[in-house]
Amino acid sequence: MIAPQFEKIEQTEFENQQKIQAAFEECRISASHFIATDGYGYDDEGRDALNKVFAHAFGAESALVRPNFISGTHTLSTMLFGVLRPGDTLLSAAGAPYDTLQGVIRGNKSSLDTFNINYKEVALKDGAPDYDGIANALTPDVKAVLIQRSRGYALRPSLTIEKIEDLCRHIRSVKSDVIILVDNCYGEFVDTREPVSAGADLMAGSLIKNPGGGLAPTGGYIAGCADLVELCADALLAPGIGLECGSNYGMLKQIFQGFYLSPHTVAQAIKASLFAGAIFSLSGFDIYPSLTDKRSDIIQAIKLQNAENVKKFCRGIQSGSPVDSFVSPVPWPMPGYDCDIIMAAGTFTQGASIEISADAPMREPFAVYMQGGLTYSSAKIAILKAAEAVLE
Repeated sequence: MIAPQFEKIEQTEFENQQKIQAAFEECRISASHFIATDGYGYDDEGRDALNKVFAHAFGAESALVRPNFISGTHTLSTMLFGVLRPGDTLLSAAGAPYDTLQGVIRGNKSSLDTFNINYKEVALKDGAPDYDGIANALTPDVKAVLIQRSRGYALRPSLTIEKIEDLCRHIRSVKSDVIILVDNCYGEFVDTREPVSAGADLMAGSLIKNPGGGLAPTGGYIAGCADLVELCADALLAPGIGLECGSNYGMLKQIFQGFYLSPHTVAQAIKASLFAGAIFSLSGFDIYPSLTDKRSDIIQAIKLQNAENVKKFCRGIQSGSPVDSFVSPVPWPMPGYDCDIIMAAGTFTQGASIEISADAPMREPFAVYMQGGLTYSSAKIAILKAAEAVLE
């Protein structure tokens, strides 16, 4: 059922690998760029070369790539605090953003709203961006528009690059000076283009997801317009020194190599998502996206009908993982969420969702979100164990 799609996945992988190879060649990467630095990190040639490689491969003017970023949420938070100022308004154009970003926007002692930064969102219409609603919401006070590429903990379709490009074009036709920001988590290298080459000003993501290739131990990136990237660097470290300082903690070789491998790793993860979708679709469960939908991220959502099936699925994934295969995941009040979360992640790097993992909020409609797989073969083992657990 899914084999015919593999040829297209492999072609996308090849085109993305060509881009990364060209970036490594253009930036003249050598072993000297892997040398560890400490302290202030002055004149860290490896750090600066890493920024250039990411920018070149992504088609961006500039990039900020640092191990200082601890998660996708941290990276996105830095992007928002970098470009927004008191009195500005942030508009979310694709409904509510991911759960952990809600606390960045409002509700905590240091959220955007405590700095007099306003927020509004336009709900999705039939699972897609509401163009009329967005046009009406683009009032003069709106400084930036946030677009979340992936589905998050929702069953709405992920936004394809074509949809992001069309949405950016629509936003600019209404308000030309607005800054367009994209949460690119889970989406890198699923397509041959990235949001910054489709009209976005900035995009951000985590290195323990797609672009880390399964090797980066931590970190994140922000890429796009050079002046905005510089603002984000100031927000991460300190005004005036953001791009010029910061030691690399000896992680550069892993980050460079992970980025180089990421087109292949992402292709493996997409194949794994298709396999999971096929298994559970044949077993009578609703899946999102369908087996024929164009994919824009590595996530396969499966509606498992009840809480017990969700627990069984996650325990199956955990039992087929390389690390902690002997433990059983249980729901718990994970920080940043409004309900208990269950998470299966027997990963070499804690929380690395480019490795095989699955997680779910313990609430209706009891959908589980599976992603990753360092190899297609290893992911199939975990998926079959999950299927056995649910269908026993």
